[in-house]
Amino acid sequence: MSLKSRAEPPSSSSRSVLSKKWTLLLCVGCFCAGMLFTDRMWNVPDSKGITRTTSVEAEKLKLISEGCNPPSKEVRRDSKEIIGEVFKTQNAIHTLDKTISNLEMELAAARAAQESVLSRSPQSEDSKMNRPSRRRRYLMVVGINTAFSSRRRRDSVRATWMPQGAKRKRLEEEKGIIVRFVIGHSATPGGILDRAIEAEDLKHGDFLRLDHVEGYLELSAKTKIYFATAVSLWDADFYVKVDDDVHVNIATLGETLVRHRPKPRVYIGCMKSGPVLSQKGVRYHEPEYWKFGESGNKYFRHATGQLYAISKDLATYISINQHVLHKYANEDVSLGSWFIGLDVEHIDDRRLCCGTPPDCEWKAQAGNICVASFDWTCSGICRSADRIKEVHRRCGEGENALWSATF
Repeated sequence: MSLKSRAEPPSSSSRSVLSKKWTLLLCVGCFCAGMLFTDRMWNVPDSKGITRTTSVEAEKLKLISEGCNPPSKEVRRDSKEIIGEVFKTQNAIHTLDKTISNLEMELAAARAAQESVLSRSPQSEDSKMNRPSRRRRYLMVVGINTAFSSRRRRDSVRATWMPQGAKRKRLEEEKGIIVRFVIGHSATPGGILDRAIEAEDLKHGDFLRLDHVEGYLELSAKTKIYFATAVSLWDADFYVKVDDDVHVNIATLGETLVRHRPKPRVYIGCMKSGPVLSQKGVRYHEPEYWKFGESGNKYFRHATGQLYAISKDLATYISINQHVLHKYANEDVSLGSWFIGLDVEHIDDRRLCCGTPPDCEWKAQAGNICVASFDWTCSGICRSADRIKEVHRRCGEGENALWSATF
């Protein structure tokens, strides 16, 4: 064979056979690789693993749920038991608050008494004699508001409804009732007016002297000082203010007040709400009328000034705050304003403002004895020095009613 023939490339038939073999092998390999890849992609995860994971998560959720919402058996309690405990807590708080309030009132009264002693405010000898007996609890202190020019009125009161001498002492000891004429001092201390009162007090011993300068326009200040002084001298359930031209049945007054003794803060009287008078020159003119709103407005509810009573807590409140309590022109309006905003029960009792005969006489005959009687037209008994004896005879409760009464 020649060299030329050796150098010639392989024939086309041999190359064709070789390509087919490699193609077949390549196809088989690709098929196997595809099967292997497909088997891995469609392999389903183990269900046990999923179950374990779900169980753990569920347990965690359960613990969290129990932490936020504890089992009802341990937390939920009977609603009645819970309400009962709430009421017990409220009662305990109320009792504690009342105790604190009483202690504050007693402390204030002690301070007022100490200030009175330190200031050495002038008082009657009778008042000084009563100082050691302050520890005793009285039913009421009745202060009869009077003036220097009212000697005849005072004598008419002494001759009718106000016990004198030994009977007045007995009234204090057996019934727990203190009755005094309340008066201050003149603008010239030690003058003839003061000496006249001192002589009258020496004879009767029934005055309560205030550290106050008398004057018609100073009635609000006098009322304030009266309550502050009375609460420092006598420990009583009630403190009463009455004018010296009003007739009073003391036993009926005591029986009326006793009904309200359990209440802590009471303001008792004939409640009214009259117009605010802005015109100058008229009686009961109110210079500070603008504080009550537009022209034609009425006052807030307050007791008429002829007679009213307040409980010890309110008298002590006045004593504590007397330097900041505002005084209006009319004394009864001033007193009512001092209680605005306080938790005070206003008691309207029309027996404290009966008319003179025949009004009080008819009521007495019907068994409804009046506490106080006066004429509205005169803001007291008209010509009381002359007429009060007649009112007492026709409308009085009788002396036996006072000594037989139990408070």
